[in-house]
Amino acid sequence: EAVSPDGKHRILFENYQPVLLDTATKAKQVLASDGTRTNRYQGAVRWSPDSKSVVFFQVEPEQSHPLNIVITTPPDQFQPRLLTQQYIKPGDEIDKPVVCAYRVGDSTIHKIPKDVFMNAWDVNMAGWLDNDRVAFHYNKRGHQSMQLVELNVVSKQTRVLIDEQAKTFIDWTNKAFYRIVRQGKEAIWQSERSGWSQLYLYDLEKGSLKNAITTGNWVVRGVDEIDEAKRQIWFRASGIDENQDPYFVHYCRVNFDGTGFTRLTRGSGKHNVNFSPDRSYLIDSYSTVNSPSIHELRRTSDGAKILDLCAADASELSQSGFKMPEPFSAKGRDGTTDIFGVVYFPSNYDSSKSYPVIENIYAGPHGANVQKGFHTNSSAQQTAELGFIVVVIDGMGTSYRSKAFHDVCWKNIADAGFPDRILWMKAAAQKWKSMDLSRVGIYGTSAGGQNALHAVQLFGNFYKVSVADCGCYDNRMDKIWWNEQWMSWPIGPHYEAQSCRTLAPKLQGKLLLMVGEQDTNVDPASTYHVVDALIKAGKDFDLVVIPNVGHGAAGHPFGKRKLQDFFVRHLLGVEPRR
Repeated sequence: EAVSPDGKHRILFENYQPVLLDTATKAKQVLASDGTRTNRYQGAVRWSPDSKSVVFFQVEPEQSHPLNIVITTPPDQFQPRLLTQQYIKPGDEIDKPVVCAYRVGDSTIHKIPKDVFMNAWDVNMAGWLDNDRVAFHYNKRGHQSMQLVELNVVSKQTRVLIDEQAKTFIDWTNKAFYRIVRQGKEAIWQSERSGWSQLYLYDLEKGSLKNAITTGNWVVRGVDEIDEAKRQIWFRASGIDENQDPYFVHYCRVNFDGTGFTRLTRGSGKHNVNFSPDRSYLIDSYSTVNSPSIHELRRTSDGAKILDLCAADASELSQSGFKMPEPFSAKGRDGTTDIFGVVYFPSNYDSSKSYPVIENIYAGPHGANVQKGFHTNSSAQQTAELGFIVVVIDGMGTSYRSKAFHDVCWKNIADAGFPDRILWMKAAAQKWKSMDLSRVGIYGTSAGGQNALHAVQLFGNFYKVSVADCGCYDNRMDKIWWNEQWMSWPIGPHYEAQSCRTLAPKLQGKLLLMVGEQDTNVDPASTYHVVDALIKAGKDFDLVVIPNVGHGAAGHPFGKRKLQDFFVRHLLGVEPRR
């Protein structure tokens, strides 16, 4: 892309300066002289269709923030080794990009005033709208403002074409799709402005909204195909059917103007589809946690089912003694919102007996944790086989529901949906009397590790035993993008208030902390901060550090055994035997 469409020029970056190369004569023109190592010119480079203009960036790089990890027992040498990588954290200085435009024949480049892209998290080139206008996608740090901004390289003027604002956060990791279409005249834009993730069509010539493409109290989960010739969008959605689990993903198609909405899948379950080469037909395969896959042939013109292909048979599995997991829903803290989860039983389950309950938690706000498709060998099922009832729940603050449902996590990651989870388990115990809620444990990894520790710090009257693995226990210690997304920027006092280190004196019950020594995803120091605070608070706990293991120590065979033994010992009251 550094070469102009007509092939006559190329943009180079030499000694941090932008250089225009004449590809025929090899003559070079240095376009600026203010580039330095700490304020360098760089790509990506985008030429206008007529080869008369080009845009690129000058960037002041992010601050240096090394993550230093001591590999105590490297497999290839006797002495320890230091592993260092760049790892910026919430509150750190990030890249500061300045958009630069150059017209071939001009003596200087034009820089967009810094206040146009103030405090940018990122500025990406979205594409040329015509020979004179280029668009940039601008996500402001703090993730409460997202815009599509036009630069006219002739007039040097900028104009905001799409302006998305949120009082809490814009979920840029999962719900911020955009695409320029119709040769720069329109754009498809994803937004939760209605309270639900939907698609909108914008007129980029006028800089105004043309129409909503999708509407309703359901969630657009992703765009799969855009057919500009037919002006159609093929996409995935969940929550369309009131009588189905709202997390079940369905496949759909709709016209740019919002007409012609067509459901391509119907069955109640988690769907996966395979389209024919011309997209005239699809094979739809869907299942639930306790019913195996059904396969159908469907027509895409109207979504009609042509014939049933086959249905998997799990009868022999059930006859062998396998106990199917069961989906369950109950009202959340507001008394009206349904909370969904799954209950796993041991194969020798006896409804007349009493079983401790363990929650497998991951309340990371970027997704949902409950499996929706048929499966027989999850970690939850494996743990249940030891003599437990295991539950997996998606409480408020997680994704793929309404904006209000998701917003519970805003500056409030310690909540983790616990008020909903506890109510859900109490409701489930009314259905399955064998659930003993006086013996409740919890475990999780990464964000789930943070959740598991918060459980016995903030809700220790309910959760009695916790295994917290590789957790991001203080949101100032973890990676910048994930934590600033949900906990906001600039850093506020809520970071300190919700830190597991701050909450160390509130620990109740039994706690096992686990960490992989070489974790480069979540800084292992986050675990040691908690260890230090617990020691100072005079709290008893167990700690397992596994050398030569990265993120997810509980996935290591030794870590898995220690996790299971901890629950057997403290919830079943049995000393594990080897």
